[in-house]
Amino acid sequence: MEDILRQAVGVLRSMWRFRWWGLALTWVVGAAAAVVIYTMPDRYESTARVYVDTQSVLRPLMSGLAVQPNLDQQIAILSRTLITRPNVEKLINMADLNLEVTSGPQREQLVGELMSGLRIGGTGRDNLFTLAYRDGDPKRAQRVVQALMSLFVESGLVSKRQDTDTARRFIEEQIRNYEEKLTAAENRLKDFRLRNMALLDAGGRDYVGQLAAVSAQLEQARLELREAINSRDATQRQLQGEDPVLLPQMPNAAGVSIPEIDGRIDAMRKTLDALLQRYTESHPDVIGTRRVIEDLEAQKLKEIEMRREAGPGQFGSLNANPVYQQLKLVLSETEARIASLQARVGSHEARLAELRASAELLPKIDAELAQLNRDYDVHKRNYETLVQRRESANISVEMGATSGIAEFRVIDPPSLPLKPAAPNRALLMLAASVAAIGAGAALTFLISQLRPSFADGRSLREVTGLPVLGTVSLLGDPRREASERRGRYAFAGGVAGYAGAVAVVTAALKMLQG
Repeated sequence: MEDILRQAVGVLRSMWRFRWWGLALTWVVGAAAAVVIYTMPDRYESTARVYVDTQSVLRPLMSGLAVQPNLDQQIAILSRTLITRPNVEKLINMADLNLEVTSGPQREQLVGELMSGLRIGGTGRDNLFTLAYRDGDPKRAQRVVQALMSLFVESGLVSKRQDTDTARRFIEEQIRNYEEKLTAAENRLKDFRLRNMALLDAGGRDYVGQLAAVSAQLEQARLELREAINSRDATQRQLQGEDPVLLPQMPNAAGVSIPEIDGRIDAMRKTLDALLQRYTESHPDVIGTRRVIEDLEAQKLKEIEMRREAGPGQFGSLNANPVYQQLKLVLSETEARIASLQARVGSHEARLAELRASAELLPKIDAELAQLNRDYDVHKRNYETLVQRRESANISVEMGATSGIAEFRVIDPPSLPLKPAAPNRALLMLAASVAAIGAGAALTFLISQLRPSFADGRSLREVTGLPVLGTVSLLGDPRREASERRGRYAFAGGVAGYAGAVAVVTAALKMLQG
């Protein structure tokens, strides 16, 4: 630390020898800076403030129905990206600055000046933006700020409409694409069902489900068939204990009826009507029922013929006792039901055999059907979502056009500056005076290094590397001391004069600017 202080003191002593050179350069640089600062052209700043109101009563009311863009973020991005070359060229035409340029280089220079001079500042949270521009002509600065404010408002509205139109066009295009995909998926599903109609289940069940369902139906039909057979056997056993009572023949044989056969025919016809309500003519139950009816009618005709041949006493209408006739009717109904159940059991057995024979084919069909249904469901869900988004976009457009979601309000119109905003000559003068002092100090240091001197023998020995045998002291001389004292006073006066001159010039420039 002691060595550093000793070296610093040595450097200052060397610089002190050439202090007049530094003072002279300080005066020269300071005077030149004062002239340059005084001759700098004035620049006038025009400003305007715009408030963007992004709050609307409709926004919370239409939440969930309309698209709610982040308007604050959009406006902030707009303020940072507004000053671009296309916008600046448009601003030149809006502010009539194109009348002042006559060549391409001049226009390029003007574009560069505007892009570097235009400023848009915002508070960030309150959406309050300040637009400013400096120019040598106050009216021209005002025109530029007016054009920039108009461009700011128009760009905000146009960009919002462009974003909405672009989104709507994209959604419409996607809807058309998904309509085509949905139609193609429907056609593939329809063709697949037509090709495999005989193997597909109407309930949409897979192979295992179909097999289980048919097996369950077959077991149920067999159970009902056994119950019907047992019921028929029980009825027949009851009929063995009842004797029919025959009454005289009716005069006309054509009107003869056989109750037990007619009851069975009526029961079978009711069953046929019930089957036709559920199945077609080609259904096995319907065909079996019709066959039973035909057999009963043939049996009736045969019985009438036999009684006609037996003689008039035996040909007539049978009228058994009520219990016997009721049991006959129950027996005929039971036999009709047995025939129907037998046909149903045969149909289920054929269906089950068909399913078991297609054991290898049906799982592939089920997998392909599941894939087709999955693709169709995905396309349909995306299509419905896009349609919903399109309606939301339409509502958003209508809401924006009706209520003005983002409203631009001019708080302060572009001002016409009366006083120059730049340059700040007083501040520049103070900075230039400090710079002049630094230039003078640098000159003294440079000369001291070019013409070094040694203040003591130790410094001389360290620099030359030679032994110093001794030093000669300078004797005091009153006249020399008085001369040095006058020199110090003169230097102090020069420094004080420089400081006073800087203060006077700074005050004068401030008064001139203010």
